Amino acid sequence: MSVSAVVLEDLVARVHDGAARLGQGRPAGPGVPGGAGCRLVVVDGPAGSGKTTLAAQLAAALPAQVIHMDDLYEGWTGMTAGVGRLVEQVLDPLAVGRPGRYQRYDWTLEDFAEWHDVPLAPFLVVEGCGAGARRIADLTTTLVWVEADDEVRLARGLARDGQEARVHWLEWMASEREVYAAEGTAARADVVLDGFGEPVPSRPRAHERAGDA
Repeated sequence: MSVSAVVLEDLVARVHDGAARLGQGRPAGPGVPGGAGCRLVVVDGPAGSGKTTLAAQLAAALPAQVIHMDDLYEGWTGMTAGVGRLVEQVLDPLAVGRPGRYQRYDWTLEDFAEWHDVPLAPFLVVEGCGAGARRIADLTTTLVWVEADDEVRLARGLARDGQEARVHWLEWMASEREVYAAEGTAARADVVLDGFGEPVPSRPRAHERAGDA
């Protein structure tokens, strides 16, 4: 799912206008003045909704590095554990002015593989199911929620992963519903897009993030 130039321009403007919450007040780092912080952009939403393509567009426009939650899950399980790895390996170090570094999970080998560096930078994009967890809300500049009908998402997923992945996809979709019900992610989002890149009309947010009120 690609968004139009107009939608992308609006998203980028929102990010630039937002506060740099990640590492605000941190010591100076290479290419980043002391106290500048990082604008963390999170693209969340159920599998197959179009997050990855949108994240790539944002990364090129800002510009920014992209971290894919698919690289942090331990296969078809552990959505919550993936967020834990994101925090421990990437966000916690960046918050105190140190580069992050995460280990990619190899779905073919079913084991963690090589490490990837995440340097201090003005922008960072994280995309994937569960990325918009409440525990990182106070570090997030812009939370984007992307949604699509289950039928559309499942069709996209099986086209990519093959029909043999149907059971995994159905189990994952059930897990998503539990996580998103607990996290209230869609209601907390700054921007909501449908699975074809169009903005969804505004709806009341469940609450404001700390510091926004």
